[in-house]
Amino acid sequence: MKNRLSATQTSLILVSLGIVFILLVLPLLLIFSQAFSQGFSGFWYAMRDSDMQHAIRLTLLVAVITVPLNVIFGVFLAWCVTHYRFKGRQLLITLIDIPYATSPVVAGLCYLVVYGAESHFGQWLSHYDIQLMFAWPGLVMVTIFVTSPFVARLLIPLMQEQGSDQEQAALTLGASGWQIFYHITLPKIKWGLLYGVILSNARAIGEFGAVSVVSGAIRGQTLTLALLVEQLNDDHKVVGAFSAALLLASMAIITIALKAFLEKNTKAAF
Repeated sequence: MKNRLSATQTSLILVSLGIVFILLVLPLLLIFSQAFSQGFSGFWYAMRDSDMQHAIRLTLLVAVITVPLNVIFGVFLAWCVTHYRFKGRQLLITLIDIPYATSPVVAGLCYLVVYGAESHFGQWLSHYDIQLMFAWPGLVMVTIFVTSPFVARLLIPLMQEQGSDQEQAALTLGASGWQIFYHITLPKIKWGLLYGVILSNARAIGEFGAVSVVSGAIRGQTLTLALLVEQLNDDHKVVGAFSAALLLASMAIITIALKAFLEKNTKAAF
């Protein structure tokens, strides 16, 4: 027979469910209701707004550039620190965590100081008509910074646990580096890699702090969806703000679903 829950256990479960509903479910319901407060026509009108369309395209552009670069960086870094022993290896592993420990706002400010028009380097770039800050390249740069650890931090312990015996054997048999990676390493890390891609993509799409500093908040030019939510809310355009928020929330829900799916596949690996 199944053990019945005690009154204390039941109370704790109910309290936990209540907290989850208040902190997680209720805000999502509020976003949905506000986005459609003027009906589907109001939501569709907000979606067709030129600023909204540009914010969606810019957000996707930043993610499309950021995620592949993070994959290349993360795989390369994880391979180096797990397959080779060299001076400074532990320091390199420690430096990976800098974006975790640094406030995104501080990171954005640092990029602004280094690459902005007031800096020597920024003036040199301006001389060649190159603008990084207050333009989409600056958004990409700071997003890469804040998302750079995700793939590497997932792959390093995974590669360490699996070891490199198979790679060494393939190398002895004359396989090239690419053949070793594609036929041996990649199949072993594919679920962890996909997991890192999903997390990196979610952070890239929803990043606010760093991009708010380097964007200049120029409508139709440097506003991502996250920044547009704030501007529309400040302008008291409730439907537009919550419509943009609904897009971000939908992306988050999809990310959670994919994350749950990948956790099943990576359970054995991790």
